[in-house]
Amino acid sequence: MSASLFSPFSLRSVEFANRIVVSPMCQYSAIDGTASDWHLVNLGHLALSGPGLVFFEATHVNAEGRISPHCLGLYSDENEAGIRRVVDFLKTWSQSRVGIQLGHAGRKGGTRPPFPAGDLSPDPALWSPVAPSALAYDEGWAQPRALDADGIAGAIADFVAAAKRAQRAGVEVVELHFAHGYLAHQFLSPLSNKRDDEYGGSLENRMRFPLELFRAVRAALPAEMPLGVRISATDFVEGGWDLDSSIVLVRRLAELGCDFVDVSAGGLSPLQKIHPAPGYQVGFAKAIRAATGMATIAVGMIVDPEHADRIVREGDADFVALARGFLRDPRWLWNAADTLGGESFVPPQYQRGRQISMPKPSPR
Repeated sequence: MSASLFSPFSLRSVEFANRIVVSPMCQYSAIDGTASDWHLVNLGHLALSGPGLVFFEATHVNAEGRISPHCLGLYSDENEAGIRRVVDFLKTWSQSRVGIQLGHAGRKGGTRPPFPAGDLSPDPALWSPVAPSALAYDEGWAQPRALDADGIAGAIADFVAAAKRAQRAGVEVVELHFAHGYLAHQFLSPLSNKRDDEYGGSLENRMRFPLELFRAVRAALPAEMPLGVRISATDFVEGGWDLDSSIVLVRRLAELGCDFVDVSAGGLSPLQKIHPAPGYQVGFAKAIRAATGMATIAVGMIVDPEHADRIVREGDADFVALARGFLRDPRWLWNAADTLGGESFVPPQYQRGRQISMPKPSPR
């Protein structure tokens, strides 16, 4: 039996060699939003074993939408040139398809990078964040400015402009970031959206901004280019955004031409109660796929190749995305191919290394 993880898959005109995805991972190493040498080396070496899809990290559509001053952006010509430089390398030296995650941090913007301190921390002196409602993320965080109608329209226009820049730079897949407590998620969740206009209150109203945003970006991109979203399937907080609401959202997105949903969870509230374990979020992807027929990406501490293959083989998701697993082992895919019997891409420069049979550890 062949490994399902190494079977091809297509979205619109784009074919992926396998079902393995390098997740978007913030690197906090950009200069005024522009990709640096770090991005070239980091994404370049993660792509050299040939994952089906490699994502740029969360890439912000305007300067105030960045998580930190060192986050990646796509709102200037310099930003676009930096993305193109990395895309050109990936397309020249790897078989991986290139995706980008476009986002806006909303009320979680304006923080200090996590190193050397070890975690993101708010810095109200950086800039004033925006959000659907003037509710701070947590104690000590800046109180955001509630977006008015012009601000909402401006945010959508910035997403559209960034998507066009991504397409010009050679990106092949676009993912809109509706998860992890960032701007679109803030509109979706009743915990962060307390508006009393057409963008707040009912589920229909809270979905309005993300759906208008998706519709505008879909119209701006070529018909053959896949467009999807990352969502948090639940806030892990009672009374917050939940799986049932996510299914309603995905059904509406499907009507607008959404091609895939990258299913994560949490990130909106410091009150969340999460009990992480290998594959702890896969059930959300499975439920959404079963209820909507949407192609899904499963995430969440998936590190074992046999586990990843089983997720695809049993129909829980169409793709499996790894983050920390690839940081720890950039050739994770080679090891998965050895374990499962699949075929992996090997640059000719690395052929001698790939052909080495690594000895198995002796039992103790």
